[in-house]
Amino acid sequence: MSIICNINGKNTEIHGPSDRRVVDILREDLGLTGTKEGCGAGECGACTILVDGEPRLSCLMLAAQLQDKTITTIEGIGESEALHPVQDAFVELGAVQCGFCTPGMVLSAVHLLSRHPEPDRNRIRHALSGNLCRCTGYVKIVDAVETAARAMVKESKP
Repeated sequence: MSIICNINGKNTEIHGPSDRRVVDILREDLGLTGTKEGCGAGECGACTILVDGEPRLSCLMLAAQLQDKTITTIEGIGESEALHPVQDAFVELGAVQCGFCTPGMVLSAVHLLSRHPEPDRNRIRHALSGNLCRCTGYVKIVDAVETAARAMVKESKP
């Protein structure tokens, strides 16, 4: 089967079985290893990607579900020279420890801030509730999302 989609701003054609998991396609076929597989059962959020702007668990998605979709992975939101404000805040505030959960956390936060530019801490916690981190108590992660929100609001005002 041939599947046409846009991944990180590039039109992409994927060949192979339509029932192949998206996490495997991203990591093995496309070399987008920022997307992590933690549990393989949709419980941890490490494999979170954005599909048409909405967070999705790539370990639970099949290739056929990508047809005509726009996919954003962690590789698609910032560059080493110009990090996304969420990535910048994660680094600045030490919200990155082992880093395994970070791509999913960052993409969930990017989605949240695109919908709610000035979230309170409860909204942030709720938005990140599907992303598990085994290294922290989440305080620095919530702080980082709050910091990123302030920076993004400040950038958007003239």
